[in-house]
Amino acid sequence: MARSMTQARAEDSYRHAGARKAGQLGAAVLVLVILMLVDLATGPSGMSIADVWTALLAGPSGENRAAATILWQLRLPQTIMGVLVGGCLGISGLQMQTILDNPLASPFTLGFSASAGFGAALAIMFGNFGWLPSYLAVPISAFAMTVLACCIVYTIAVWRGATPEMLVLSGITVLFFFQSLQSLLQFMASPEVLQQIVFWLFGSMLKATWTSVAVCAVIMIACLPFIVRDSWNLTALRLGDANAASLGLNVRSLRKRTFLMVALLTSAAVSFVGTIGFVGLIAPHVGRALVGEDHRYGLPMAAVCGAIILIAASVIGKAISPGASIPVGIITSIAGIPMLMAVIISHKETGS
Repeated sequence: MARSMTQARAEDSYRHAGARKAGQLGAAVLVLVILMLVDLATGPSGMSIADVWTALLAGPSGENRAAATILWQLRLPQTIMGVLVGGCLGISGLQMQTILDNPLASPFTLGFSASAGFGAALAIMFGNFGWLPSYLAVPISAFAMTVLACCIVYTIAVWRGATPEMLVLSGITVLFFFQSLQSLLQFMASPEVLQQIVFWLFGSMLKATWTSVAVCAVIMIACLPFIVRDSWNLTALRLGDANAASLGLNVRSLRKRTFLMVALLTSAAVSFVGTIGFVGLIAPHVGRALVGEDHRYGLPMAAVCGAIILIAASVIGKAISPGASIPVGIITSIAGIPMLMAVIISHKETGS
């Protein structure tokens, strides 16, 4: 009798914990929706949230043609792209910190950011390669170089054993390699081309179009079933390789699958909008602080937190410079420094 009461009490506590985490996730989504409306209402032309809501309901062919054009052709693609990019980076960051067992890991640890920057610089400097439309040359080149970096890291890691340490070391090697190539192209570029390269590296939502939104959304949706399937396995991996293996989990296979998902999501995120730092590093820590280590809640929370950080950066950039919005990559880098220091200090206190 006492045993059944204890079991019932444990089940009730588990359900309450799940309900609390779901409530926190819902609250985070509500904050994101509010920030999206604020972002849509912020800009040089000036629109109230009521005007934004009316234009959204009226659709792209609404009576107020000016408001419809501003909202549906300019602001809405940028805002949705910010949500998608933030979500991709948040999920990638949590997955990367889990498989590497490193609180300071992020997708950029493996050199994906530097490889994308090199690919974009290559396309900007040498044009559309003769067969690609100009508006596709930069993102396709950035995506291709990110995939190449993924292949290099994966090959080195498999050759030497796909351990967390080997993944980090091979990623650092690839990072410095592509950064060196990127610097070489910048040195060789003319002032006009150099300006374009530097602006791309800043990371800005101004590059977003409905085409880029669609491509990023398709890649993210295609990855979601695999991410959801491995969410419990990643939670088990947080117990350590030995404990996860004792539960029947193939740790090496899980790392390979997760690594592929990180590569695809990061490629989709950075190929169209440029380099955006710290989101993939900070969002997972915020998500874990809110819902704990359970990846069934942690992955969606990290995605929502990443989107919140990026949309908030967009709002701040427009507020500081209404005429010419400051690139979100600059805002996230500046804001990410104190956040990173807080993470380092908190982990030091935890470890002591």
